[in-house]
Amino acid sequence: MCGTCGCADPANEVSMTDTATGQKVVLNGGHDHGHEHDHDHGHDHGHDHPHDDHHHGHDEPHVHGPGGEIIPLEVAVLSKNDKFAARNRGWFEGRGVVALNLVSSPGSGKTTLLEATIRALAGKTAISVIEGDQMTANDAERIKAAGARAIQINTGAGCHLEADMVAEAARALDPAPGSILMIENVGNLVCPAMFDLGEHMKIAVISTTEGEDKPIKYPHMFRAVDLVVINKMDLAPHVDFDEAACRANIAEVNPKAEVLCLSAKTGAGMDVWCIKLQEIVAAGRA
Repeated sequence: MCGTCGCADPANEVSMTDTATGQKVVLNGGHDHGHEHDHDHGHDHGHDHPHDDHHHGHDEPHVHGPGGEIIPLEVAVLSKNDKFAARNRGWFEGRGVVALNLVSSPGSGKTTLLEATIRALAGKTAISVIEGDQMTANDAERIKAAGARAIQINTGAGCHLEADMVAEAARALDPAPGSILMIENVGNLVCPAMFDLGEHMKIAVISTTEGEDKPIKYPHMFRAVDLVVINKMDLAPHVDFDEAACRANIAEVNPKAEVLCLSAKTGAGMDVWCIKLQEIVAAGRA
């Protein structure tokens, strides 16, 4: 898991930028993958070995539980994240906000889809956006220009958003009751599959330029989603994209997933997508 990637580094800076004010806040407090002890780590444990991440022959990073037991880092991180996700879910439900977690590989067109969605639903359904990227506020600025409130989260070396980051951003956004909170996750089809953000639904966006086999290459992600959007259908004839094969691959991995085909650039299929979003919001209100 990402216990071996950059987001496990305590020195990695995670920050949040509000595009409305330009204010930047460092969020490192919630992304500490270090030791979580309920006791002072400066005391003598009664053994004479260096106290690093590899303990008594255990060759994977760990934390200590309340009783001193060794817990694999992956389990500890996911458990901590799930607690924040449960709080987020209650926060969203209590305010009548439908949170949607958009996941994809880089370049699928998530931000372009969000821009087109914001414009199409203007005056009908309020949308606010949490943007996740390793660096820059470029996508959040695009969302702002499209007419929606946006918060940018920069994960530094991290490869996914986590529930505590979303909690901070959601509080700053303060989305209106009955609105949609779009969470554009970091472009990555691996780690985001494991991290619950407290969302109402996880939606995968893939593009015709990526080929038909993404769902079977990354089955864990596609099993975790309720809806798959196939974007850039305007390019399908030029890249020999086989829609039937892609749909079959999605069904092989996740028979219950709904599939929508569209082009965020030309607008083809956007009406169906917007109707679907409004149905999701109506169901959330009910």
